Amino acid sequence: MFSTRKKVLYAGGTAAGLIAAVLTAAVSTVLAGSSAHAADEVTHHEFQVNCTVNHRAPDDPIVFPNMPGASHDHSFVGNKTTNAATTLNSLNAAGPYATTCLNPDDLSAYWWPTMFRGNDPVSQTWHQTIYYKSGILDYQAVRPFPPGIRFVVGSPAATQEAFRTSPGAVEGWECGDSAHNWDFPANCPAGTQLNIRYQAPSCWNGRDLDSADHKSHMAYPVNGACPASHPNPLPMLEFKIAFPADGDVTNVRLASGRGYSWHYDFFNAWDPPTLAALVSHCINGGLQCNSRGFDLYKPHRGQVLGDNYRLPGRP
Repeated sequence: MFSTRKKVLYAGGTAAGLIAAVLTAAVSTVLAGSSAHAADEVTHHEFQVNCTVNHRAPDDPIVFPNMPGASHDHSFVGNKTTNAATTLNSLNAAGPYATTCLNPDDLSAYWWPTMFRGNDPVSQTWHQTIYYKSGILDYQAVRPFPPGIRFVVGSPAATQEAFRTSPGAVEGWECGDSAHNWDFPANCPAGTQLNIRYQAPSCWNGRDLDSADHKSHMAYPVNGACPASHPNPLPMLEFKIAFPADGDVTNVRLASGRGYSWHYDFFNAWDPPTLAALVSHCINGGLQCNSRGFDLYKPHRGQVLGDNYRLPGRP
């Protein structure tokens, strides 16, 4: 659950307050003087997915389909069956609960480069957080991902400057009070961890589920709106990934290289009605939801999924 209200971010993070400012002003104008509706002020439009790492492998079914061992090492969360031969059909065939995400009907695959400390992989043993947000000002226009859409976010070949100036960048690598590190810092305070947040493009061309570079069918919003070339707003993914590494971290690396080679992959295989319910209730509804579609700060708005993280009536 959430202990504090988080800073509002949208694609690029550099204009992080823009959505909050516009929406707060609009809502405040309508609700001025109305204490009864004060709690409904829109500050967020998101829900989160929480998943644990289920396996590691040198596979990438998007970049190197049907080529096991062709990639650098990745850490996979979500669908337990993900491998080099993964397709939408294979993800769906796994069936409900075949995932390490809290939502049994999220059969999507998510993965990122494994972190190493020297030659030893850094083990991530707790739930990692993936946010589904609005990347545009008109959050009520966001629609669910189409089944089978897949893309790569970031680049293992990025330079440090490209990583720093990417529209997906938020605050770089963080540990303790240190942020805006565009490569790994040399040292992290004892008991802290290395964290990275990075946002995905959220505007789709409306035609292709993939593209030759696994990116061109998606685009980042421009000034809070989708460009004409990619007019369809989808949820904006924001991976918030934590690695238990503290102290001297000069020997930390990613399987893909330096800290600025950070990237991740997404292959959508949500149960469509479940994803649609979460997008409608949480993103379109202007809420800050957990994985059940419940906003702790607006309990009167209800919970869209049951306590088993499924649509009502599903066991």
